[in-house]
Amino acid sequence: MITGAGGFIGSHLTEICFKKGYKVKAFVHYNSRNSWGWLEHSPVRKDIEVVTGDIRDFDMVYEAVKNADAVFHLAALIGIPYSYISPLAYIKTNIEGTYNVLQSAKLLSTKNILITSTSETYGTAQYIPIDERHPLVGQSPYSATKIAADQIALSYFRSFNLPVKIIRPFNTYGPRQSARAIIPTIITQLLTGQKKLKLGNLNPTRDLTYVEDTARGFLEIFNSKSLLGEVVNIGSGKEISIGNLVKMIGEIMGIEVNIVAEHERIRPPNSEVERLLCDNSKIINNTGWINKVDLKEGLSKTIEWIQKHIDIYKAELYNL
Repeated sequence: MITGAGGFIGSHLTEICFKKGYKVKAFVHYNSRNSWGWLEHSPVRKDIEVVTGDIRDFDMVYEAVKNADAVFHLAALIGIPYSYISPLAYIKTNIEGTYNVLQSAKLLSTKNILITSTSETYGTAQYIPIDERHPLVGQSPYSATKIAADQIALSYFRSFNLPVKIIRPFNTYGPRQSARAIIPTIITQLLTGQKKLKLGNLNPTRDLTYVEDTARGFLEIFNSKSLLGEVVNIGSGKEISIGNLVKMIGEIMGIEVNIVAEHERIRPPNSEVERLLCDNSKIINNTGWINKVDLKEGLSKTIEWIQKHIDIYKAELYNL
């Protein structure tokens, strides 16, 4: 059972799990249009069981977890800017939602529970590369709720022997990513002919992993017997500044880029995570995972996909 299965990483993970021969139950957020998100037009949509509900509703989650041998929990509120506006929404979704999954799994004796974390839990790197022992620093309400969710999950492992693993991806990118993320923000503005690229801070560095590599990492950790009760990073082990990322995308697209800083896109100074660089030795040493898609190839694939689906984006709007 995959929560957040209609989302960016969740939809890719759902497809990969099905292609690997697993029977998949996809838990997607209910809406009045009964849309399944990115699974709506997925090639596997007729081959999986789709359950609509709300991760904040314990009864719905409990029913969805029934008869599942494993749960991949990806459902979350992820936009950092909106967490400044409504921290409570993040507490209810990210913390209570994770509790609902853990408690359901405990009551139903689920055999394998994977909780999705984020590299934002580390805050700005205090040393590099960042391994799983790095201190956790909540520099935004979003990251604080993810830290809390991780700690609750680990407490269930220690207190109830629940078979929990924490997956901590660094920045994932690729087809289907939200317009609020930096790479689609850059690409959509360039594709729609905007003369001046509206961005925030260009100095922070990020460790970027193509979505199919991230999804494969989930499966590798799922299949590992040595990582119970452990936190595991997924990342490329390489960093790039936002400024240099803009230049690379512009070069791939053959477009000269002019940048305008917009105040609303800049995080509060003490909240900005200035540097992220993954130490991925743990996943490499404990699984068969490697990072297959380099940044230039992944960006080219992403640009091609967004170009085909540009009509679904509103590049002129700033998305919280």
